[in-house]
Amino acid sequence: MAKRGDWVKVHSIVLKAEERSSHLPEDTKKVPLEMWINGFLTEDAKLGENVEITTLSGRMVKGTLVEVNPRYTHDFGEPIPELLRIGPNLKRILEED
Repeated sequence: MAKRGDWVKVHSIVLKAEERSSHLPEDTKKVPLEMWINGFLTEDAKLGENVEITTLSGRMVKGTLVEVNPRYTHDFGEPIPELLRIGPNLKRILEED
């Protein structure tokens, strides 16, 4: 049971597959546009229930409660050697001018 004020993650379908733009790639058009968003629960609830949350920016968002105290698990992937050199090279070029 999640309590009012808990940090949670909700899920919702923004657009069903048939509502998506016809200009998308074929594989993308076949699936719904989904949203997962974190925020503070406005009322006590159980996993799987439809709830409302308040995001850190103050937005009120409704969705299905999927997780309590979610972790951030994303990253930016493997380092790209060419991109690692851009910052120092640009700094050197700018200092020369």
